[in-house]
Amino acid sequence: MLRLLLRLIYGKEVDTVMAMLWAQKIILGKKQYTDVPRLLKEQVKEILIESGLESLVVEDAE
Repeated sequence: MLRLLLRLIYGKEVDTVMAMLWAQKIILGKKQYTDVPRLLKEQVKEILIESGLESLVVEDAE
């Protein structure tokens, strides 16, 4: 609900900002790539790769 409201107010920028925040948390070691919500994974992956940190993009070994 909150995400929908933010998207209506701010448009597509909300997803970009959220992806940046998730990438920052991964870089700081507070979260892992596997914790990222499904809808943001591709953007977060892109940000990490552009930052030269593709080693942080690790999926769970199944």
